[in-house]
Amino acid sequence: MGARGTLRIYLGAAPGVGKTYAMLGEGHRRRGRGTDVVVGFVETHGRVRTAEQVEGLEVVDRQVIEYRGARFTEMDVDAVLRRRPAVVLIDELAHTNVPGARNTKRWQDIDELLDAGLDVISTLNIQHLESINDVVERITGVRQRETVPDEVVRRADQLELVDMSPEALRKRMAHGNIYGPDKIDVALSHYFRVGNLTALRELALLWVADRVDAGLARYRDEHGITETWETRERVVVGLTGGEEGGTLIRRAARVAARLSQGDFVAVNVARGEDLTTGSAQALARQRALVESLGGSYHQVIGDDVPTALLDFARSVNATQIVLGTSRRPAWRYVLEPGVGRTVIDRSGDIDVHMVTHGHTGKAGLRWAGTGMRVLSRRRRAAGWTLALLGPAGLALALNLFHAHIGLASELLMFLALTVLVALVGGLWPALVAAVAGSLLANWYFTPPEHTLTIAEPANAFALAVSVVVAVAVSTVVHLAAQRRREAGRSQVEAGALSMLATNVLRGEHTLPALLEQVRVTFGLTSVALLERDAGGWRRAGSAGASPCARPEESDTRVPVSDDLVLALRGRVLPASDRRVLSAFAHQAAAALERERLAAEAGRARRLAEADKVRTALLAAVSHDLRNPLSSIKVSVGSLRQTDVDLDPADRAELLAAIEESADRLDGLIADLLDMTRLQTGTVAVLPRPVGLDEIVSGALVGVPEGRVEFDVPETLPRVDVDPGLLERAVANVLENAVRHSPAPVLVTASEARFGNPRTGTGDRPSRVELRVVDRGPGVPDGDKEKIFIPFQRLGHTCRDRTGGRTGVGLGLAVARGFTEAVGGTLTAEDTPGGGLTMVFSLPMSEAGG
Repeated sequence: MGARGTLRIYLGAAPGVGKTYAMLGEGHRRRGRGTDVVVGFVETHGRVRTAEQVEGLEVVDRQVIEYRGARFTEMDVDAVLRRRPAVVLIDELAHTNVPGARNTKRWQDIDELLDAGLDVISTLNIQHLESINDVVERITGVRQRETVPDEVVRRADQLELVDMSPEALRKRMAHGNIYGPDKIDVALSHYFRVGNLTALRELALLWVADRVDAGLARYRDEHGITETWETRERVVVGLTGGEEGGTLIRRAARVAARLSQGDFVAVNVARGEDLTTGSAQALARQRALVESLGGSYHQVIGDDVPTALLDFARSVNATQIVLGTSRRPAWRYVLEPGVGRTVIDRSGDIDVHMVTHGHTGKAGLRWAGTGMRVLSRRRRAAGWTLALLGPAGLALALNLFHAHIGLASELLMFLALTVLVALVGGLWPALVAAVAGSLLANWYFTPPEHTLTIAEPANAFALAVSVVVAVAVSTVVHLAAQRRREAGRSQVEAGALSMLATNVLRGEHTLPALLEQVRVTFGLTSVALLERDAGGWRRAGSAGASPCARPEESDTRVPVSDDLVLALRGRVLPASDRRVLSAFAHQAAAALERERLAAEAGRARRLAEADKVRTALLAAVSHDLRNPLSSIKVSVGSLRQTDVDLDPADRAELLAAIEESADRLDGLIADLLDMTRLQTGTVAVLPRPVGLDEIVSGALVGVPEGRVEFDVPETLPRVDVDPGLLERAVANVLENAVRHSPAPVLVTASEARFGNPRTGTGDRPSRVELRVVDRGPGVPDGDKEKIFIPFQRLGHTCRDRTGGRTGVGLGLAVARGFTEAVGGTLTAEDTPGGGLTMVFSLPMSEAGG
């Protein structure tokens, strides 16, 4: 198979911004450069200028499909593949094809063309993205039934926003450039209100900005770019788990809020150092605070805190860092410059904010902490310098006061120097200082002076003891530091494992999220979970740029089982990280298994539901289909009798009974087929603007004359539904109402007003309500939802006015299913004075095609 084609999408905030026009213009430009371009499918919606743009481009004939007695046209995928152009122009990416087409959705058609190596240019409105469909409905009051998965759009090679201000779009609408004159007023006063268009435009801009940001991060990773590109303000706050964390988080959130579309990210560098590991409880509270303020929380592991913090900041393209002033006393800066000072020195083009707080300089005396990690090069250099020069300097100083200081005091001074060297530089510099100090003390201060000979045994013993004590103290200090370093490392590992467990408990255990957590925690370029199959290795999941395809390509690999390996790329991780990595790797394997088990459970659940439907179906059919069949058989048997002379009236009555029973069978079978379509999700919805008077008129066919009165104004706004499905739903409800109501059934319709979720006002009609009112016995409140459950027959709802039991309990279930399929709702209410009122709430046609 050749290379996959490229996909370019023109994205708009609303109908009419010019997406199709821009797509056709690009087609003309490419055709002018000699590219073979064809139109696979374009919907002009009657717009003259759009239709003019089609002229001069080759248009592939559409496929004609017959459905429900009507003829529809869809893109002919086979014809496009036979023609095999270089570029295909295909409008309306989110479109749902008519049943009988090659694929259910148009984006699936496009995927097939891309796999065949054809380049595709398409169009999409922001409201059709699956992830923000509910947001759009809350803003506009209109539910978009045709959606496309976000991942389909994210995979596009090029995404271009076609933008237009709300005022300009409304002006286009008023000039008749978008809809016909009969739709302009309704559209301008409802869907195309300035507030709606502004909100949709903001959604489009933010979604495109996020995709551009992700693309930039991927480009920087692939090209090894570490310096900050100030394309978007991003504030990183460093947390230690200390009491000042809340102050820093709120300050960082305020800084980000003052920036245009600024992001806010918190990070904890875990290494076991007293300045970088707060308590797990404190960090958990700070994480909750970060997320409540709209930020994201991360934890990374690194022995060098400033380096790890700056590496993380550059990896997320941060422009500002917020740190707290040090809790350490000022005198400790003699040994180390501190995290804040080091970050400032190395930050380059990233701005650093040092925030004061009430805990500055109050860390207390914690000498043991200075040696618990692998000493920095600067610390080791300082230790050796002090070991080599300190004893000599101390000997010269003591020589000035030798006459007034005894040998014991001089030996204690050398011992104190050895302890200081141990604290600064570790064990080996301290041993050198101990030996040098003993030799200098012997040469300068032990009689006879200026020789290595010791005259008095007591002096020799004191000198030997001082050397032993110096070595012992140095060893103890070093071992204590080493043990604390190990304890700190264990604390870091425990913190990482605690975060892993917390994410699992919070539901953040999907495989991609888990692998991304590994990548961020250990500062890697990419992480891949590889699984062995018959053909070699395949990626079961990955995070980051350029993930490994085979274990051999990784810098670090963690085997999980014989057939599962976690492959890490970016740097070689030390063996000390393997324990935490192993936990992450096994959790990734468990997440993969959970995903597969969830898929299996979903399939099992669907099979169980289907089995439940089949069981209920058999129970219902065994009785309700047998009765009309028995009636037909008896009537036919009577008509075939030759020994009985039936008069015309009897014969007519038997034929009428056959016809009535056949009609009942036809209705039962239709309900069963409709319920099966709803259960299996194969109901195809073809929405279009339609008047409710047309729907009700069609639903009245077959209802006895005089049994229904209806008041549906012709001036009522049209609804955006599938006429066939809604007509069937209304017919089922009418049939049920007529069967149970002694008085004529009343059908009325009106606009429904709902509050505007953005302004809080309640003056925005966005739905149309159709009410079917009967005067029957009604339904108790506790049973109002049960009447919509398949195969449920509750009291009067399954008996006609003569007391005869009818139906299999599917009529209202099918009615609700079809109503929800077209974007509406069906609910039951009490009729004032007695009876039942069925309320259809339907989406008003405001956006048109």
